[in-house]
Amino acid sequence: MTARTAESQPHAEADVAVDGLFAPVATWFAANARDLPWRRAETTPWGVLVSEVMCQQTPAPRVAPLWEEWMERWPTAAALADAATADVLRAWGRLGYPRRALRLQETARAVDQLGGLPKDEAGLLALPGVGRYTAAAVVAFAYGRRSLVLDTNVRRVLARADGGVEFPHRHETAAERTRAWQFVPEDDAEAALWSASAMELGALVCTAKNPRCDQCPIADRCAWRAGGYPAWSGPERTAQPWEGTDRQCRGRIMAALRASSGPVSLADVAWPDQDQLASCAESLARDGLAVRVDGGLALP
Repeated sequence: MTARTAESQPHAEADVAVDGLFAPVATWFAANARDLPWRRAETTPWGVLVSEVMCQQTPAPRVAPLWEEWMERWPTAAALADAATADVLRAWGRLGYPRRALRLQETARAVDQLGGLPKDEAGLLALPGVGRYTAAAVVAFAYGRRSLVLDTNVRRVLARADGGVEFPHRHETAAERTRAWQFVPEDDAEAALWSASAMELGALVCTAKNPRCDQCPIADRCAWRAGGYPAWSGPERTAQPWEGTDRQCRGRIMAALRASSGPVSLADVAWPDQDQLASCAESLARDGLAVRVDGGLALP
């Protein structure tokens, strides 16, 4: 199965205590869910998709104010499709990984041509830039239907509560997905609620560092806790570096481009390694995030 293929929806096995996790986690969510703007009743399916793209690799609280500004400016796929790419990249600001902004506009153009956002995973997966997680999240959170929303937070909750280990494997496995499906309730509404609840639990309580087990609604049925919190025994988990990396250098160039109404000379970008600066400028041009013009670089 590839990431571009919708998968069938396995049903829960009788010996899996789905209700044992769903009820307490859903109750906890009702009392503790953050008031994120894309969770409000008036949010459109397109708004949900935008939030999912923005929240990839960026914390939700940092995304929230920018998402509101973005949706006020471009409330529909058609509006974003017609926007100037330079304006889109400026509006993306400091969310990071600006190629996501380009993919989102490409997705908007495809949705506009279709006349609306698909309502099934297969149709969503056919859109440019939409992968398995995003398609499943839109099905659950925009359309309230059963899907397997398996982000980092949900994977960690299930690894601990069900698997008895501190962290899931670095890369998602087929066996992990099969097991995770067994915790998704059969009812559409409950399935969507489970996805939102488990994700929030992982974000706020069952965190990667310093989990708040005393606040966890399923602490009494957590296999990791029952096993005495065994330490992670897999490959070393290291934080992604930032200082001096190409990512930081590219970000410095993009910041200069967003702040300028005209071309930017690399000589005006403060960076100690001029060879790295030139290489990163070339990579931005290859990625479609900048164009070469007389005098330097400009936004496309």
